[in-house]
Amino acid sequence: MTAPAPMHVPMPVPMAVSLNGSRSAADGPAVPMSPEALAESALAAVAAGAGEVLVHPRTPCGRESLSPRVVGPVLEVLRRTGVGVALSVPVSVAAEPDPVGRLERVASWTVLPDRAVVRFGQPGAVELAQALLARGVAVDAVVPLGGAAGPEPLAAFLAWPVREPGRVRLSAELAAADPALVAGLRGLPPVPVLLYGQDAAAWPVLRLAARCGTGVRTGAGDVTRLPDGRPARSNAELVAAARDMVARVVATAASR
Repeated sequence: MTAPAPMHVPMPVPMAVSLNGSRSAADGPAVPMSPEALAESALAAVAAGAGEVLVHPRTPCGRESLSPRVVGPVLEVLRRTGVGVALSVPVSVAAEPDPVGRLERVASWTVLPDRAVVRFGQPGAVELAQALLARGVAVDAVVPLGGAAGPEPLAAFLAWPVREPGRVRLSAELAAADPALVAGLRGLPPVPVLLYGQDAAAWPVLRLAARCGTGVRTGAGDVTRLPDGRPARSNAELVAAARDMVARVVATAASR
């Protein structure tokens, strides 16, 4: 298969780590849940090479939440313990089903993340992204590609006039490592691009992202097994494996 040409992104995008995603403690030891466990996992992941941290704040009973009483303390613990990279949280129906409720939650935050993840397949995504930017929070616009995903999320992103490209990133969630899915992204607005996959697609998509020159993401929120199939013991182990995979892909491309 012919290697895809590198995608030209306007600024370097560091490796991101998704600490916990929508998973629970039942998904294995690599998934941190409490604020303290999240902070410990984040510090180790950053030491292993992660340049950004995505965390899904949860109530003590494990429910995802956008409440300032949940989001704020998690961010404060991460920062207080020395996690010095950009911190990101998702703003989605999993934490607040009502589009108006999501806007109200964002407006009520007293401690702000550096970035927020907005899924453009969900109602009210444009209004939510604009509200976040107005509060000084950069936006990761998630667009699912392939599989059961239809064209609507990408169409919604393309219809949004991005006036602050330096504070918006397209995060394409690929159902499979199909170069054809990536080829359709080359005519997009001049924003950084990050590619990632979930579970079985996670490592093939990461390899494709490295070949394309886009940003990459790993972590227990996306995948709980290493490339060789072994269960991951930590987010740091996943980040180290991703770092090594990217290095091999880049070295192979440079030797051709």
